[in-house]
Amino acid sequence: MNLAVDLRSDTVTKPCAAMRQAMASAIVDDDALGGDPTVDALQQRVAELLGKEAALFMPSGSMSNQIAVRLHCGRGDEFLCEANCHIYNYEQAAFAQLSGVVARTIPGIHGLMQPEQLADLIRPPADNLVRTTLVTLENTHNRGGGAVLPLDNVQAICRWAQDHGLATHLDGARLFNAVAATGIDAHVWSKSFDSVSICFSKGLGAPIGSALAGSQAFIRQARRARRLFGGGMRQVGVIAAAALYALEHNRQRIVEDHRHAQILADAIRNIDGVQLDPQPQTNIVIVKIAPQLGTATTLAAALKQHGIGVSQVGPQHIRFVTHLDVTEQQIHQASETLRQVVSLANK
Repeated sequence: MNLAVDLRSDTVTKPCAAMRQAMASAIVDDDALGGDPTVDALQQRVAELLGKEAALFMPSGSMSNQIAVRLHCGRGDEFLCEANCHIYNYEQAAFAQLSGVVARTIPGIHGLMQPEQLADLIRPPADNLVRTTLVTLENTHNRGGGAVLPLDNVQAICRWAQDHGLATHLDGARLFNAVAATGIDAHVWSKSFDSVSICFSKGLGAPIGSALAGSQAFIRQARRARRLFGGGMRQVGVIAAAALYALEHNRQRIVEDHRHAQILADAIRNIDGVQLDPQPQTNIVIVKIAPQLGTATTLAAALKQHGIGVSQVGPQHIRFVTHLDVTEQQIHQASETLRQVVSLANK
């Protein structure tokens, strides 16, 4: 796709020359037969950053999340999640297809649930009722416009879950965006959860990969489940090296993505017919389009014709996502193009 500025997602980044060199020179072995030294180093580093006993490299964030749900729930069990979360909306209901688990959704405001919303949702023990066993949270929240769930809110929900014997899982695909936005270390965000998943292929800029972290016993089970799901890998240090490079070189620079998102947001505030929904906190900017301008499909198509890539996230909503391959100059270019396209649509 020939785009001058690609803001469809932070998954569109390309490995830089130094990352490619790290991949080319990675020491590898058969990870499925006993371990790959580069993978082992990555898993140890992830566990350290998240404050967990162990971690496991995964091909994707969806696999990490689905294995966590599978291990925390038995067949026929139920987990609680926010209605717009990734696990429920963008993973093909794999929890049902693969693990026989059902989801119970709770409406949040831009991904944020309140502890009192959960208070009466645990099913009482009865032979004819599903068992409630898990609570999942997503931080930052994709469909919530990259919103950061407040730490006190996260801790309160996890305390409630623990008090009621429920497990907790954090979908932290963009956890390091929450770290960059707040200055709160990843291990603090992770502390209240039994398991945490992170992605390397979003703001961190690696081409592929995720990790699941938790206790030693949990990760032993996760390795077995990964093999069941077809995720056993061989000389995978080649891509683990990219994730290691990303962790060591690209975490601190995420604040630049957030700064670029604010530049874009400032421009949007001065364009008639579009509005921020919600106000951006990290690297995701969601725009609501006035009906007189048409639909999200028509505006996204018009922007694409002018070389600006965005994604449609609703009938009247488009999404811009800043990332390490987009410069400040390109952000200004995208802002001006949006202004021109909307101005023409308003005539």
